[in-house]
Amino acid sequence: MPARTLIIVESPSKARTLSKFLGTKYDVKASMGHVVDLPRSKLGIDVEQDFAPDYTVIKGKEKQLAELKTAAKKSGRVLLAADPDREGEAIAWHIANQLKLPDPERIVFREVTQPAVEAALQQPRPIDRNLVDAYQARRAIDRLLGYKLSPLLWRKIRKGLSAGRVQSVALRLVCDREDEIDSFVPRESWTLDAVLETRAKDRFTARYQGQGEAPKRRRGAVAEDDDDRSGLSDEAATQRVLAELQGAEFQVASVERRRVRRNPPQPYTTSTMQQDASSQLRFSPTKTMRVAQQLYEGVDLGPAGATGLITYMRTDSVRVSQLAIDQARDYVSANFGKSYLGTAAAGKRSSKSAVPSQDAHEAVRPTAAERSPEAVAEYLTADQLRLYRLVWRRFMASQMSPAEFDSTRVEVTAAGHRFRATGSQLVFDGFLKVSGGDDRQDELLPAVAAGDPLALLDLHPEQHFSQPPARYTEASLVKEMEERGIGRPSTYAPTVELIQTRAYVRQLERRLHPAPLGRAVNEALTTQFPAVVDFGFTAELEKRLDAVETGEAAWVPVVRSWYEPFAKVLDEAQESMPRVKIQAQPAGEDCPRCGAELVVRSGRFGDFVGCSRYPECDYIQGKEDKLPPEEIGEACPQCGKPLVRRNSRRGPFIGCSAYPKCKYVRSEAAPDGTTRPARPAAEPVGEKCPECGQDLVKRMGRFGPFVSCSGYPKCRYRPPRVATETAADSAAAPVAARRTVRRQPGRKRTDRQPVA
Repeated sequence: MPARTLIIVESPSKARTLSKFLGTKYDVKASMGHVVDLPRSKLGIDVEQDFAPDYTVIKGKEKQLAELKTAAKKSGRVLLAADPDREGEAIAWHIANQLKLPDPERIVFREVTQPAVEAALQQPRPIDRNLVDAYQARRAIDRLLGYKLSPLLWRKIRKGLSAGRVQSVALRLVCDREDEIDSFVPRESWTLDAVLETRAKDRFTARYQGQGEAPKRRRGAVAEDDDDRSGLSDEAATQRVLAELQGAEFQVASVERRRVRRNPPQPYTTSTMQQDASSQLRFSPTKTMRVAQQLYEGVDLGPAGATGLITYMRTDSVRVSQLAIDQARDYVSANFGKSYLGTAAAGKRSSKSAVPSQDAHEAVRPTAAERSPEAVAEYLTADQLRLYRLVWRRFMASQMSPAEFDSTRVEVTAAGHRFRATGSQLVFDGFLKVSGGDDRQDELLPAVAAGDPLALLDLHPEQHFSQPPARYTEASLVKEMEERGIGRPSTYAPTVELIQTRAYVRQLERRLHPAPLGRAVNEALTTQFPAVVDFGFTAELEKRLDAVETGEAAWVPVVRSWYEPFAKVLDEAQESMPRVKIQAQPAGEDCPRCGAELVVRSGRFGDFVGCSRYPECDYIQGKEDKLPPEEIGEACPQCGKPLVRRNSRRGPFIGCSAYPKCKYVRSEAAPDGTTRPARPAAEPVGEKCPECGQDLVKRMGRFGPFVSCSGYPKCRYRPPRVATETAADSAAAPVAARRTVRRQPGRKRTDRQPVA
């Protein structure tokens, strides 16, 4: 029997998917990601030797690496099938070096489907050193910046801080936006709406546009996109217009009707998928990528077998293969009709990113257009289905025809003043048939013609104030990073998560606010290391790193051109940089102890709210808010200590003040005089705890009765329930019988249904 071919992928789930459709000729193993990396205990970059990296086997990966070496020796051929990007290329390169493969073979597929993998098996190639060098350049710069700059922040601000090539710029974006909000000055404006009536008694509302001749309508603009330049800047101006309109005759000056087309969206990139998943599904970028990874690596579809449902999810390209376009067009034609087919060029438009896309990848799309969300729903988790539906609809919509609207604009004049009413009506839904992305109701205007008189029924003036720019959400921060050319698809989600886990930024009501610690770090970096947080410099560095990937530049000169000026500034900052004080921010409340202002401070364990008069007043919110339990004037019937009123998630109850030594409880009387049934006392079950020897007792919990040790909380022994019995039966069953019951492998905890 000929030796099998070993295929090495990154993740076990992808390995399982490939094993199911490749057959016994192939042995598929997972590397579990990187097997070697720079050491965490030291810099690991030799600056004097052309930034040579010192790669070492990652702690805990020795066993995995040994298994791969053993499998490679038994195989007649080894194919490296890590993810199709520069990091995947580096993983393949590291594995080849560790396995000492003389002529390593690399295969690449951007969707985990049988046709795509079989095609890749026919086209092995050598490892792409340009991609490896691009990885090494980014890794070297990130390590040099982090390991050399972070200790300075520790000394000048606080221990445990970090800086990064992308994270520091993302932090600056959040801080700059907060500065814009702080310095924002509201601007007053007014609107004036006229309620008008035609001779046919049809009513509509027109908005004031100013005096003089109307500007020409912008080509291709839909009615609701027209600018409102009324010139009503304050109440005095509004009152003047109202006075001039007293007794004025209103009439239709012009009516313009046109057909407006709205083009379908492009297929998803990583960034746009994260943005829509955030706004429509309320997924964080990190969750979006985690669920997308599951859909990419493969799902067992029952009789149809295991297959990947979407293409590779880290991409900034909107390109789509011709085969995928043809499949989508066939589906649209068969299910909606030929009138819904878009142009053949759909899916070949370019991205709006500030940098050219790495077009080796396709857009994020379903691997099979005919595999609708409804067809696979029973095999997916709720989150997988929601994200797959989003990706499938977006791709199908991108291949469909534009939506068409009849747009109407009516210009009304009175005493030299202009009013405008706009309306639109959907006449052909086009791509909206699938995407469902237009919730607006048709805004129909009555039939009027130029010169028709109108009756004024009412005038509604309203004051407005301009609003400051909105704080970033996770999704809008990703969008801003992409538009500025900061980071790449693989770094968006980790960066947004990192600035929050570092306590530089906190999320309140889905908006990102800079924490005092983040403000301090940003101030230090913008003052001492402006290039590190400069948007243009960071975007330019990304372009140079991309040039390494395409072979247009060598990685060592790119790293050196960045490092030498950075090292010079770092040396100067070691001496000149002052200590930075983390400024407290107003919390908008007063101290309940002394009446002074409460402020948000940054501590070792994150932000907290305390008194601004510290140390004279050491009040900390939350620390003193828990008042001692209220005594009810009765003695505990078990130990004689005072009984107190307490609260739990089930509501108020009466308990002993000597808890946990005395566990006496009873129900609290409700306002109507009734009482909640008291929790029954623990009942001995006649057996001893196998861990501490004390009695086992039957208790009542949130989900019914259960058995546990009477020595709780010192002893936390609790025998498992019997899944096939009721809770009461389980609690009463002998412990020895319960110990034999184990959860069946391959079952979901949620529904206890077997899964493949």
